[in-house]
Amino acid sequence: MRTELTDTTSGKVDRALLEARRAIGSPTSGLVLTLVIATDEEHAYDAIRAATEASREHPCRIIVVIKRTARGPHKLRQTRLDAELRVGSDAGTGEIVVLRLHGALTGQAGSVVLPLLVPDAPVVAWWPADAPADPARDQLGALAQRRITDAEAAADPLAALDERAAVYEPGDTDLAWTRLTPWRSLLAAAMDQKPLPVTGGAVESEPDNPSAELLARWLEDRLGVPVERVATAGPVVTGVRLDTPQGAIRVDRPDGALAALILPGSPDRTVALKIRSLAELIAEELRRLDADEVYASALRSRPVQAPASA
Repeated sequence: MRTELTDTTSGKVDRALLEARRAIGSPTSGLVLTLVIATDEEHAYDAIRAATEASREHPCRIIVVIKRTARGPHKLRQTRLDAELRVGSDAGTGEIVVLRLHGALTGQAGSVVLPLLVPDAPVVAWWPADAPADPARDQLGALAQRRITDAEAAADPLAALDERAAVYEPGDTDLAWTRLTPWRSLLAAAMDQKPLPVTGGAVESEPDNPSAELLARWLEDRLGVPVERVATAGPVVTGVRLDTPQGAIRVDRPDGALAALILPGSPDRTVALKIRSLAELIAEELRRLDADEVYASALRSRPVQAPASA
């Protein structure tokens, strides 16, 4: 069921949601959280689609905030709130509220969204692109327990990581880190199988890939050894090498689907290491709402210098 409201208010949107639930025979929501997506028209479709798929695992109210700025010679635009509501089969297992803010209302996004949050439920804020400089102090970020950015969408992804590190607050996370979960799990399992001292390593990826940079920082932070950044043709992260006295532990993923796990003294193995969809990444992030201290430590890690040769 879809409902469109023009030149409306947050109170009218909330009442329309209740009426829509009653119309489909579901007066209670059963929602476990609110996912607030701050985006633009260009990225809205993909973000809503990913969030809708993720809501099948985490029933939630998805509030999409789109700030409409005036263009052309007449840059003044009437202050107005337009809303599109989706409930039932049109919204997965939750509810979708698309808010378009016009005029002066674009500077009051927090006040517009606040009355629409699911009562007594956690709030997650997500910026698919154009994240604020300080997510925790942004109007929408201040409402959330978890704040999701994506350095990969930034004009300078590596600089974006340094900016995130400078303003990090518990609850901040980035999809560049979420993309590494299978890599970190595989490397940890490899080290458990071959508990050898690591003397150095390398991360191979396409240039300026923020996930590769975070992976290198994580390895340096955890192992205390220098990790080289090696540029390849991609896609994304293509390999990791950890040097040990008995030979290199390697994970090679040249095609983005399957990887070869190479351990000293053991036969090579093929493991699944696919590039995950945006919906899978968001679903993973919605599983935890506590502070990710490992991410914070890796984000703030500084390069480890190789020992000077004699």
